[in-house]
Amino acid sequence: MSDERQEFSRRLAEAMRAAGYDPRPAVLFRLFNSRYRGRSVSFQSASRWLGGRSIPDQDKLVVLASLLGMEPQALRYGTGKHRVAEARGTWPSGVNARERQVIDAFLALPPKQRELVGELVRALAKHA
Repeated sequence: MSDERQEFSRRLAEAMRAAGYDPRPAVLFRLFNSRYRGRSVSFQSASRWLGGRSIPDQDKLVVLASLLGMEPQALRYGTGKHRVAEARGTWPSGVNARERQVIDAFLALPPKQRELVGELVRALAKHA
């Protein structure tokens, strides 16, 4: 087992805990496949990621990081190493990982659907 894979596994488990998830393969398997738009991953793949036996491909890493409310390069390499992009702005205090997931899901919608969701949110806010 390589140190690189072990370190990734440790970061993944810590990120899951920080986001309020139990770092177990079954949890990761269900969580990941609920969001990933490609071919679903197997339970064994989730187990290998958490067990330090493999690192997911970049497309899967991006989805994992989004689910856990962190930058992909931080999940893959840790903080302070291999900076590959500008960091996003900080979230306001009180915005948790699940709320960030909702916002990220909204941003991933096609423009027409984003407009519909925006109208719904405006209507709800008006009557709050």
